[in-house]
Amino acid sequence: MFTALGRWAIIRFSIVVDILFTIGRAGKSILVFEGRAAVRSVFLKQIYFTGLEASGIIMTIALILGTVIITQVVSLVGDNGFLTGKILVWVVLRELAPLLTAIVVIARSGTAIAAELGAMKINGEIESLEMMGIPGEHYLIFPRIAGVTISMVILTVYFVLTAFIGSFLIASVGWHIPYEQFIQGILTALGVKEVVVPLLKCVLFGLCTSATCCCFGLSVDRSVTEIPQVATKGVMFSLFVVFFMDALVTYISSL
Repeated sequence: MFTALGRWAIIRFSIVVDILFTIGRAGKSILVFEGRAAVRSVFLKQIYFTGLEASGIIMTIALILGTVIITQVVSLVGDNGFLTGKILVWVVLRELAPLLTAIVVIARSGTAIAAELGAMKINGEIESLEMMGIPGEHYLIFPRIAGVTISMVILTVYFVLTAFIGSFLIASVGWHIPYEQFIQGILTALGVKEVVVPLLKCVLFGLCTSATCCCFGLSVDRSVTEIPQVATKGVMFSLFVVFFMDALVTYISSL
């Protein structure tokens, strides 16, 4: 039992080290100036796929979630717009918006990154890039990590705005909650911590999930059947990292 537990811990620790090493390699690529046009192209494509194409899904989920939350809150506290606005800030902004956005990004972009890098390695494209003197971390890793991280922040902002606006419209039309109470409750609960903590979560989620999927995608050997396996492993480990870091940041911020 202890042998199996130790083996499990060593494997997870080695994966975490690889993720941190991948993030460090991507950070060093900022100082590299050659091939900026090619890197910029990959970066913009990653933002388009991760950020723009996922915006519709994010806004739909945010609207549904805002409707559910405002319905439950009003059923508990009545037409108290002040308390309703504060609860929205505590629940949506601080917790659900970064977490649900990360889950959607992992499901879409995480799978795509792991599968794409795995296919490139099997087809010999990564070796060809290295033979031409193009560093893999500069062309393959950095634009994907940077694109996913920036998209994560932007999508979270979309999520929050959509949830707040949708909740206000439903509260105003359905329960005639005054606009002034609703806004006052949001502004009262909205402090520095309520902005910094979600932003920190978004950045950490984006860095770690994209680096995780890059690590798993580049870990394939020579078999095509490994591609769906590494994609699944990358997604599952990314979800584990996200939930762990969400709990850790929330706990530290509450001290």
